[in-house]
Amino acid sequence: MADYAITIDDVKRAAQTIQGQVLRTPLVPAPRLSQLTGAKVCVKHENMQPTGSFKERGAVTKLESLKADERTRGVIAMSAGNHAQAVAYHARRLGIPATIVMPEGTPLVKAQNTRSYGAKVILFGETLYEAAARAREIAEAEGLVFVHPYDDPKVMAGQGTIGLEMLADAPDLDQIIVPIGGGGLISGITVAVKAHKPDIEVIGVEAALYPSFRNAILGQNQPIGGATLAEGIAVKTVGQLPLPIVRDLVSDIIAVDEPVIERAVNAYATLQRTMAEGAGAAGLAAMMAQPERFEGKRVGLVLCGGNIDARILASVMVRELERDDRITSFRITSNDRPGLLGRVASLLGQLGANILEVSHGRLFLDVPAKGVSIDITIETRDRQHTLEVFEALSAEGLAPQRIVSRSLPETTF
Repeated sequence: MADYAITIDDVKRAAQTIQGQVLRTPLVPAPRLSQLTGAKVCVKHENMQPTGSFKERGAVTKLESLKADERTRGVIAMSAGNHAQAVAYHARRLGIPATIVMPEGTPLVKAQNTRSYGAKVILFGETLYEAAARAREIAEAEGLVFVHPYDDPKVMAGQGTIGLEMLADAPDLDQIIVPIGGGGLISGITVAVKAHKPDIEVIGVEAALYPSFRNAILGQNQPIGGATLAEGIAVKTVGQLPLPIVRDLVSDIIAVDEPVIERAVNAYATLQRTMAEGAGAAGLAAMMAQPERFEGKRVGLVLCGGNIDARILASVMVRELERDDRITSFRITSNDRPGLLGRVASLLGQLGANILEVSHGRLFLDVPAKGVSIDITIETRDRQHTLEVFEALSAEGLAPQRIVSRSLPETTF
């Protein structure tokens, strides 16, 4: 293997370092995800780590390498959340002072958890790049050791222990799919698994809004930036140490759009019964976006993190119900006569639809003076059931109009 920042021996040493300090997470068969994607899928549940992500592996490997005087002075890191929590958690356990610089848009749950682990948290800048610049300024001013989230050999080797564990549990894997941000995780895993099984495919997955590695490797200049559910891999600058490993050894890098990331988060919750943040679900998103790429293969998914705000998770799950037409809003406009609302409610009950919300209005200017509009949100079994409800309402002369974004009527059934 070429002269890369880490070797398989580094990963093996990291495995010895983290033993007893980091959970050896299970590789779990996922029959319902297999049915969804057409592949034989198993999931590496790094969301089961105490801080909810794989980052503990690299953090412990790096912290344990510090000299006595470095431990006394303390460490500083920049992170969107998971690296921050991992460094803070294990620094406190090892008695090392920790300061974390996080972008101002970091999810609340990650910032709160980082503080709860005893670290000093500084919110600065809109991006990881700005947070990193500030962290380096503080490190230099206060003599702190900078713990980079991905561009560090110790961190890369620590993350690579996931690959060793996956092949130990499932040596017949054809492919391993890894979310890719700065590249520390995928580079470590790739070095680990290629040393033992050279023909295995390692496939990276980027958020479409942050195609940093595709730009770097393919020489493209696609725009980078925007609000993404996968903030854990929303990296504008790739790691210089992981880059040659990814370029030479990773088989492919797939970009996934926001809607499919949302679908993957929902699929983990409803089919695998586990929590995945946007970045953690990126691998499954790739399989859902390009099922033909993985059909019939034995695939290992790295569920790299599960730190998602409850509000965001709830929103994602409701949005998926809407996409599947299991939650639907519609408007009925009619003459204002007694019993109309009761008639509609009775008909929906007979059809087996559950009414979630009703808005009854007479004062809208787009409604006749003697008319009334009723906006109703219902829950149904599936898309076919919803279609049956709309057909029944139409047969009754009620002419329902679907309400989509911004509450504008779209379609008459």
